[in-house]
Amino acid sequence: MKKLYIFDLDGTLLDTVADLGNSCNYVLAGAGYPTHPIDAYYKFVGNGIAKLIQRALPADAATEENIQRLLPPFREYYNLHMADDTKPYRGVTELLAALQAANVKVAVASNKYQAATENLVKKYFADIRFDAVLGQRDGVPVKPDPAIVNDICKAAGVVDADDIIYVGDSLVDLQTAANSGVEFVAVTWGFSPREALLEKYPAHIADTIEELNDLLLK
Repeated sequence: MKKLYIFDLDGTLLDTVADLGNSCNYVLAGAGYPTHPIDAYYKFVGNGIAKLIQRALPADAATEENIQRLLPPFREYYNLHMADDTKPYRGVTELLAALQAANVKVAVASNKYQAATENLVKKYFADIRFDAVLGQRDGVPVKPDPAIVNDICKAAGVVDADDIIYVGDSLVDLQTAANSGVEFVAVTWGFSPREALLEKYPAHIADTIEELNDLLLK
């Protein structure tokens, strides 16, 4: 087994798309812009809240000024509703517990803003002792920049890339792992189509939690 297992949050550990979509629709409607069906948000998520809002706005309204104007009400609404429909994917809690029982280190790397990342992890994985839980932080570039992985490695005390596996559901995660020089496992139950992941030739791909267990618990 490896020494450190880093997990993406949205689309990998938690199904969050409904609460993200509802929160974005709330601020869009409040500002007088068209809203979207929740299924459309699978294409919008993955690069942080600012990018989510940019993608959801009409093209002629997706200005930096508008994005910054909508960020505070989005966070205010999402902070209250982030757990309305969010739920862990089947089997991930048990997998994290099994890794913990094997005395390996586990961490979360998310493009969701830090406070929301911490709150969701505490709510849904309270019994797991994560060595680091990092989201989007001011002054730190978001994934696929390797900064978040580097910060997790420092916090966990694991510096050799050969001792690390990164698990995620998106092309952003795949590129983050590549930029960090660590092994990547793609899961297909999240927000990216399986075909899109396969086009980038991930080293490993898991279609089910049973397959992910077989890849990680060995």
